[in-house]
Amino acid sequence: AAPRPGSVAYTASKHAVTGLTKSLALDGRPFDIAAGQIDFGNVVSAISDGMATGMPQADGSVRPEARMEASDAADAVFYMASLPLSANVLQMTVMASKMPLVGR
Repeated sequence: AAPRPGSVAYTASKHAVTGLTKSLALDGRPFDIAAGQIDFGNVVSAISDGMATGMPQADGSVRPEARMEASDAADAVFYMASLPLSANVLQMTVMASKMPLVGR
């Protein structure tokens, strides 16, 4: 699977954030600092309105994409924030179940 067409900068920055999160999680241990990353896929918002009408796909077509409710994204944030310092979610992907491509 490949990321969305025309997403070089987005993909590079996403990988940078992943590396930063892992480094911070390791370097923060002596100071009781926990770090985790949540990757959201297609959350209903003003930014994602275009997904409901159609987005470019890897095969060159433009098709509507499934989106999930913002409350589901908030629940994931709350879960991670509610963990004690003795536990951490390093990385979590929360996405619309019918997204056409995992990880975007």
